[in-house]
Amino acid sequence: MSRTASTLAERVRRLLQEDRPIVMGGVYDGLSTRLADEAGFEVLFMGGFSVAATHLGEPDFGLLTQTEMADAARRVCRLTDLPVLVDADTGYGNALNVARTVELYQGAGAAGLFLEDQVWPKRCGHMRGKRVVERDEWLAKLRAVVETRGARDFFLVARTDARAAVDLDEAIARGQAARDLGADAIFIEAPESIAELERIARAIPGPKVANMVEHGKTPLLAPDELHDLGFDMIVTPVAGVLATAKALADTYAVLREYGTMRGDLEKLMPFDDFNELVGLEEKYEFERRFAASEEEE
Repeated sequence: MSRTASTLAERVRRLLQEDRPIVMGGVYDGLSTRLADEAGFEVLFMGGFSVAATHLGEPDFGLLTQTEMADAARRVCRLTDLPVLVDADTGYGNALNVARTVELYQGAGAAGLFLEDQVWPKRCGHMRGKRVVERDEWLAKLRAVVETRGARDFFLVARTDARAAVDLDEAIARGQAARDLGADAIFIEAPESIAELERIARAIPGPKVANMVEHGKTPLLAPDELHDLGFDMIVTPVAGVLATAKALADTYAVLREYGTMRGDLEKLMPFDDFNELVGLEEKYEFERRFAASEEEE
């Protein structure tokens, strides 16, 4: 299948027609993308939380720029044929900036984006102190995506953080309005109980996203449990980066204390396996092909 934005967005929609939970692997750089691809996910998600942590060493606090996220998306998308949905935060400005974000993300090879209603600078959906813009301002940005994506198509996830910033009633109202204007999926961030998840599912038709953040505000449920409640797209966006941070912290502690990993080699991927993961032999083969051509000349 040709890797174009239209075919990728449509692939996500076709998966959603299969009446089963679609679990999206959370990625943030080239290595995590290769590993998630190898694990067998059908759709990937690149979130700002992990990109901010790995690229900047900073929290998800509105520090990443539009172009930094687009560049990160380009590095991720070039390594996989899977659809990649990319966090667009608030769109980085008004409707004009949203249109530019769509253009940049499509150019990077993304299948779609998540667009939220927080006041900029935003913060992670499971952090305190969130604020949201007026409902009509957010809906205008969503309309900009719908109109800008044009013939190339683009999968639009409308995310609202109004549950924490206002209340659940407002979050549901925003989700319903986003559905009416053409969003492909609705994402109400950080419901705090199964009862709230059930209420969201009853109130909003069509595909819905559940965000599973370990130790976050929302109950940590399995994909089948969430699908039974009425959620179709399950994203676990920070598990990979949290696991990486734990593994790095453990490894550096061993190195600091003992100066070697000799007694803890089981903690490490074997060197040859790592080189296979990143495609070293492909590079050798590419080099050999051109070396032979040069010798013939």
